[in-house]
Amino acid sequence: MKPRNRTTGARLRIVLEPEIALGPGKADLLEEIEQTGSIAAAGRAMGMSYKRAWSLIEEMNVDFGTPLVHTTKGGKSYGGAGLTPTGKKVLTLYRRMEDKAGDAIRGELKALRKLLPDIAD
Repeated sequence: MKPRNRTTGARLRIVLEPEIALGPGKADLLEEIEQTGSIAAAGRAMGMSYKRAWSLIEEMNVDFGTPLVHTTKGGKSYGGAGLTPTGKKVLTLYRRMEDKAGDAIRGELKALRKLLPDIAD
């Protein structure tokens, strides 16, 4: 799965419980980790510190009650990271919801863009 890095269109924030949300930042982080195999590289690609990336991962792990990201210790071959089956499922479900939201608002989005100055179809 290639990171989307969208700049326009539907970006969805799902509030699962009053204090539990999943949005584009967390989804993009999971996607970058899957692509790069590294929390540090994923954070760099997103312009965030390693500490911030880890903080978001820990938050998601607590929220979902199971790790979404697995890690391996460093050493000669260095460390690594990837998504657990639960992490992959969370990301897949989020992206499906994001796609459905985008499809649902396509006409309204086009109409809104027409109201911006100097925007062509």
